[in-house]
Amino acid sequence: MSSIRNDHEVARDLATEAGQQLLRLRDRHGFEEPEVLRTLGDRLSHEFLFSALERLRPSDAVLSEEGVDDRRRLSARRVWIIDPLDGTREFAEAGRGDWAVHVALWENGELVAGAVSLPAQGSTLSTVDPPWLPEERPSDQRLRITTSRTRPPEFVQRLATQLGAEVLPMGSAGAKICAVLLGIADIYLHAGGQYEWDSAAPVAVAHAAGLHASRIDGSKLTYNEVDPSLPDILVCRPELSSMLLASVREVADLNSADPHAGA
Repeated sequence: MSSIRNDHEVARDLATEAGQQLLRLRDRHGFEEPEVLRTLGDRLSHEFLFSALERLRPSDAVLSEEGVDDRRRLSARRVWIIDPLDGTREFAEAGRGDWAVHVALWENGELVAGAVSLPAQGSTLSTVDPPWLPEERPSDQRLRITTSRTRPPEFVQRLATQLGAEVLPMGSAGAKICAVLLGIADIYLHAGGQYEWDSAAPVAVAHAAGLHASRIDGSKLTYNEVDPSLPDILVCRPELSSMLLASVREVADLNSADPHAGA
């Protein structure tokens, strides 16, 4: 088995197992103390993933939302970028499935492997076997834009009106990108604050499946940077990208977003 293939499987297996541990935690703890549940979930998943990567890939660096930023990653050839629990708000709400576990591998400037576990939905999407995209979407189907359920960019509604699109609010960034991968939505759009761990794993899977993924000004998404802030993103079918980037320029002030405002 090649080392590249093995990295894909490591990402998939670790994201899946972390998700199963989070489901068991939810069952044991219940939802009466959501803040406590969120804290426990973040810690449990981070400790599992960090320990597993330390054992399986001891020479690699790790960038985790829940860990101390070890700046040795900036000179490392390989860096695992993980979000142990993406969508902590939704994780602590009974009945919600739009939360995720992200595990991605960055190597020599590029994302090379990734997995997004959607534990409450019973699935993991990964670069081992990326989702198959239909060759084209029905021309008479209304466009569907998924965006943050709590902090949607102000211009998204203007964009939706201009395009005659439906807006689908969701939680986790990983869940939203997976919605595009699975054909539940056509477009994921966010501006106003995210970090590398919010998008690295789902973008790795999106690229492997053939989706367009970029900043909302069309520039490349870059990872393992000194400042891990990566405040905006557009993910969509490739044939929609040029039209959407032009439309975003028309309706949005691309300089107005606060890069640390939250996901």
